[in-house]
Order: sequence, then C-alpha cells, then structure tokens
Amino acid sequence: MSQRRNHDPAFKARVALEALKGERTVSELSSMYGVHPTMIHQWKKALLEGAADIFERGSKKATPEFDEATVKELHAKIGELAVANDFLERKLKPWAGK
Repeated sequence: MSQRRNHDPAFKARVALEALKGERTVSELSSMYGVHPTMIHQWKKALLEGAADIFERGSKKATPEFDEATVKELHAKIGELAVANDFLERKLKPWAGK
C-alpha cells in the first residue's frame, strides 16, 4: 500500500491557479503533476472560497481572544495539578528504587 503524500501550500496554490486559468484540462494537470483530479478540484474550490480573505482590511491574521476569567481558571488548574504531581512524586520515591 502506498503512503499518502503531503503537498506544501505553494504547490497546491500553483496547481489550483493553473486549473483556474483553463489553459490545460484537469486531466492534463493531473498527469503532469502526478495528483488525482479530485484533489485538483478540491484545491481549486478552496482557492476560490478563500480568495476573499486576502482582501480583508485591517487584519493580517486573526488573533485568538481569551477572556481573563478563563485564563485565571486554567492557571489555577495548572497549579493544582503541579501540587498533586509533586505530592505523588514524593510519596512514590521509596518505591522507585525497586
């Protein structure tokens, strides 16, 4: 059984753009790049759906927003787990040498 290949985004974009240009058929592109035609159709669709995001104003990348209550709650949980881990480490030391 063959392994799945992972193509980098630049390769996908290049193939999808060529498919959009229409100078070659999807079958020709498929044999030329060694990619299944279905993948080319999916990349082409993804390119068309994501093209509008390039032209959005004011934001290069969406930054995740976290509320402070959630952050404090997670820090408290980390502290609890660290204390429990230290406690168990101390209690299990006598058995570690066996």
